[in-house]
Amino acid sequence: MHRPVTAAVSSAERAEPGYPRPGYAWYVVGVLTVISIVSFLDANILALLVDPVKRDLGINDSQMSLLLGFGYAVFYGVFGIAMGRLADSHNRRTLIAVGCALWSFTTAACGLARTYWQLLLLRMGVGIGEATLFPSAYSLITDYFPKNRLATAMSVFSMSLHLGQGLAYALGGLAIGLVAAYGATTLPIVGEIRSWQVVFLLIGLPGLGLALLVFTVREPVRRDGGPVTGARRDSRSLATPLPQVVRYFWDNRRTLFCLTVGLGLSTLPSYAVWVPSLFIRSYGWSATQTGVVYGLLMAVTGTMGVLAGGRLADWLAERGHVDANMRLCLIVSLAWFPTGILFPLMPTAGWAVALLVPSYFFAGAPWGAAAAALQQIMPSSMRGQATGIYRFALYLLAGAIGPTIVGLTTDYVFHDDGALKYSLAIVGTLGRMACALLFWRGLKHFRASLHRARAMVAARSEASDRNAA
Repeated sequence: MHRPVTAAVSSAERAEPGYPRPGYAWYVVGVLTVISIVSFLDANILALLVDPVKRDLGINDSQMSLLLGFGYAVFYGVFGIAMGRLADSHNRRTLIAVGCALWSFTTAACGLARTYWQLLLLRMGVGIGEATLFPSAYSLITDYFPKNRLATAMSVFSMSLHLGQGLAYALGGLAIGLVAAYGATTLPIVGEIRSWQVVFLLIGLPGLGLALLVFTVREPVRRDGGPVTGARRDSRSLATPLPQVVRYFWDNRRTLFCLTVGLGLSTLPSYAVWVPSLFIRSYGWSATQTGVVYGLLMAVTGTMGVLAGGRLADWLAERGHVDANMRLCLIVSLAWFPTGILFPLMPTAGWAVALLVPSYFFAGAPWGAAAAALQQIMPSSMRGQATGIYRFALYLLAGAIGPTIVGLTTDYVFHDDGALKYSLAIVGTLGRMACALLFWRGLKHFRASLHRARAMVAARSEASDRNAA
């Protein structure tokens, strides 16, 4: 007697019919994580080049903050919403590939910038290219994994934030040390370029080849939850009219506000664009030493925090907490306070590094859980748009407003570059207090949104059954 075909299939696959094989699903997460690491590497390398860029372009901290945050983040956020709309109705894989090629090209082109305005325009281009990634990636991962494993999958992908930033500082520090010995470099046609410009070229050009890796990812069937059977549907047939999207978002406005603004505020002290300058200005470290030590610290502790947060959120969900993802965000936000407030104020670099270890662990923990929470309350036809708005809020707060407030506080409140540590402590503490309050308030709103999303899926299923009959 022949064994049933299902006997050769793993228990995980039998338990979740309609989903792709777990092995391939994790391969997809791996590819997207590599691409995301490259994006964060390209976006954050400038943070290690603050002083030489300021010197060569003749700018101050406030102008530098536009390059670090506002000029990049606003375009990232605005275009992220548009790219989210495209991700909900077009091929998500192609969208990511095109975006990867664009942000890699503009990053490399930063190495050819001669003026402040040229560099600012190219940073805007980096933001536009990178806006394609997260709306499409979040939507893809949600269609590859059942809900009881989604927080873990999102956490693995979200660890790219800390790995990418960590590599930006570690590799950037090594590259700076390597090219600084040679001073200015002369290239054919281009002419003479500075060492910081060489770093942009070295970081940006390899990403052009990685865009091809995205085409090894298959576009999955879109789903609202539960197994999907039958033929693959045309993505464009799932596009939801914009007025309906706006209405659904308005109905869930309290949850979306608490989740997106809360996570955005939580990143103000840990987004890291000014932290390398803290070690250089306050402790006398070189750019190379700062990049290697701080980059490795962020990559290791931040990544551990993201993975631990995802696993803890799934553990809470298995024990009956329907608001497990939002609850995890609240828990780790409170745990951050003792060390997070004090690390910029330490008298020595060693103590600052020691306090950054738990600070970055808890700062990384909510990223995967927050992303999973967002996907839980969104129909498949709105996930890309929801992610675009979500990422817009994150980058507006953490990538634009946060760095700008820190720069303005240093320039116009303390009037001293050496007072950066106080600016970081003040902005970070106020941001974290507000984020903990929002996560706490968001618990009941999230439960209501989850009920609303499940009711919508049930109504769609009933309508589909009636049409089929």
